[in-house]
Amino acid sequence: MLHTRYLVVGASHAGLEAVTAIRHWDAEGSLTMLTREPHRPYSPTILPYVVSGRSKPERVALKDEAWFAARKVDLRRGEELVSIDTANAVVRTASGNAWTYERLLLATGAAPAVPPVEGLKDVRFHVLRTLDDALALRDAGAGVKTAVVLGAGLVGLHAAEVLSKAGIRVVVVERQAHALPGYLDAPAAEIVETAFRDRGIFLLFGRTVASVQDRDGNPVAVTLDDGEMLPAELLLIGTGVRPVMDYLAGSGIETQQGILVDDTMGTSVPNVWAAGDVAQARAFFGAARVINGILPDAVEQGRIAGMAMAGDPSLKPYVGGLPINTFPFFGRHAVSVGISGEGDPAAEIHRRVDAKAGLYSRIAIKDGRLIGVCTVGMPIDAGVMWQLISRRVDLEPVKEAFVTAPLDTGRTLMSRLWR
Repeated sequence: MLHTRYLVVGASHAGLEAVTAIRHWDAEGSLTMLTREPHRPYSPTILPYVVSGRSKPERVALKDEAWFAARKVDLRRGEELVSIDTANAVVRTASGNAWTYERLLLATGAAPAVPPVEGLKDVRFHVLRTLDDALALRDAGAGVKTAVVLGAGLVGLHAAEVLSKAGIRVVVVERQAHALPGYLDAPAAEIVETAFRDRGIFLLFGRTVASVQDRDGNPVAVTLDDGEMLPAELLLIGTGVRPVMDYLAGSGIETQQGILVDDTMGTSVPNVWAAGDVAQARAFFGAARVINGILPDAVEQGRIAGMAMAGDPSLKPYVGGLPINTFPFFGRHAVSVGISGEGDPAAEIHRRVDAKAGLYSRIAIKDGRLIGVCTVGMPIDAGVMWQLISRRVDLEPVKEAFVTAPLDTGRTLMSRLWR
């Protein structure tokens, strides 16, 4: 049985940021990183570009071997966590290896949530969460003429665009009323939808799949809730993800939708932290604990967890999960930061819509402070908007200018605050 002072399970953004934070304070303590992936760490955001061929799989790694060597990190690839014995501080992996630890970070991420559709387990379908998924989808798309995508979220629409550009006839089926539910409101989503439809992608909203059937191996028959049948040579499931927590049985670590953590990413068990897509942490707005599931939050949570594990005295508590998403599509961008403010009588909603030009903005202000921004096709700095919201900057003196020109006004404000 191997021993390590710091054990980080998961090698994407949260885990890597934790390693960096640990090494800022403790340069010598033994540090092991486990990942179930056979590949060097990479970002899930690059996967659509691997499918399209724009990014070569051998060039998508976030860190090379020299980075780990310089930080004295023992990176173990192909090690999938299967159990944790918190009483004895032992983890075991599917390979049969075991480690004792002094401080443990669980950054095990999320896996595709496959819906319980009749017949789905009997047909070949694709998901897009790992590099191997991207390579399989890239290879499967060669020579294909028809595809059905379940889900009009970020993964589904990214994939639909890539497949369409490859000359494939794509149909997207979404159970909600519009695209990117949870990120965009209906007017903003309509602009995105128009761009997809203009490029020949079929979008079906308010629909679900009743069953799928293998028709002699190829193509797959996708039957919708009203009996309509969609033939497809390729089927992609993009209906969301779920935190990977199968290894927690008997560990005593408290969970709900994810692993519950406090404002330093600590779990209910001493010397165990969690960060990233697996962590359920305090929301920025309100007291509820949520899974934010976005890259900037994974980085922030990983940094905080690493500082806490190393005992860094400069640690500041987590400010809370603040949604921030950017969605590039056909050379344009949709951006959503914070909350919509809809339904809150105290919130001021400033909306601009130019559907013909494909432009949309919604700015939500409450008590003189920004609570949310959503734009489509308009220049905006998502990072600056995130800072204005998280710092609760008073916009009252410049509110009119901000509503008129949020990009320039926001940058001017932050340039003063960062000095």
